[in-house]
Amino acid sequence: MSEPAAPGILPCQSIEALIREGAIAAANPFEADQVQPASLDLRLAGRCWRVRASFLPRHGTVRQRIAEVAMHELDLSRGAVLERGCVYIAELQERLALPKGVSARANPKSSTGRVDVFVRLLSDFGHAFDDVDDGYTGPIYMEIAPQTFSVLVRSGTRLNQLRLKAGKPPQLRIESVGVDLTGDIAGFRGRRHAGVVDLDHEDGHDPRDFWEPLIPRNGQLLLDPGEFYILASKGAVEIPVMEAAEMTPIDPSVGEFRVHYAGFFDPGFGTDEAHGKGSKGVLEVRSHETPFILEDGQTVARLVYEPLTERPTRLYGDLGSHYQRQGLKLSKHFQVWE
Repeated sequence: MSEPAAPGILPCQSIEALIREGAIAAANPFEADQVQPASLDLRLAGRCWRVRASFLPRHGTVRQRIAEVAMHELDLSRGAVLERGCVYIAELQERLALPKGVSARANPKSSTGRVDVFVRLLSDFGHAFDDVDDGYTGPIYMEIAPQTFSVLVRSGTRLNQLRLKAGKPPQLRIESVGVDLTGDIAGFRGRRHAGVVDLDHEDGHDPRDFWEPLIPRNGQLLLDPGEFYILASKGAVEIPVMEAAEMTPIDPSVGEFRVHYAGFFDPGFGTDEAHGKGSKGVLEVRSHETPFILEDGQTVARLVYEPLTERPTRLYGDLGSHYQRQGLKLSKHFQVWE
């Protein structure tokens, strides 16, 4: 990979160059659709451990810490159910040997966040979840904590994605995101005692078995503590082709709730050039300690935009997407609500 002229997010062609050079390697060959316009999907490997508590490695390797907190091991080669309310650490197929000046940040994929599966990346000696230091060499792991639904996963399941950065990209701008509480159905609330969601089975689940539709009253919606909601942004979201964006997961100044587990928006999302004009942002919302009343149009999150080092050779949706031109939409695992 040639050295970027300025700090920024690496586009798909630069990620592919890192793969060719061995800076990103994997136990199995990379799949054709694994590299997105400005991110790389990561895949579960064969082993996963149920652990008694989450942790940061800090002064050791992830495997050393797993040995201290593991309760039992699961074999993902044949598939395994991860129970809601439990914490797991899984090996990933990908391994990093980042060149100097290149760091990385991970985030859940959109489909992962929309089924309320909380995932975070771990690296050896790491002092923060999801962030991978400049020049890091070593394996990477994923913490998985299903919150509302138990989920079925297997080797090759993709739950998170990695964004590569050259230097320290500047924040170009920050935009507020409001919530849409109009229409016959303003959102969905997860059912707590539903069945298992197979995270590799698209359009394979009846949404009525897992979700309760929400009818707003007077443009308002009461969020109950501990419940999980799928809502939509008031306005359309558009990510220019030379930029990428991340939605901040929590901002205490706008309310005591967490918004958007899956925070990456790739270049071209919602743009006319990528045939996505009018796409809304889907909001994964969980209220904290107290009930909270949301009002139509209220700010619930913020989008932070960063530059790419160069124009990506493909845009969001070019390889197919369930979420380009979306409105209020459940994850790809569910059939269309009718």
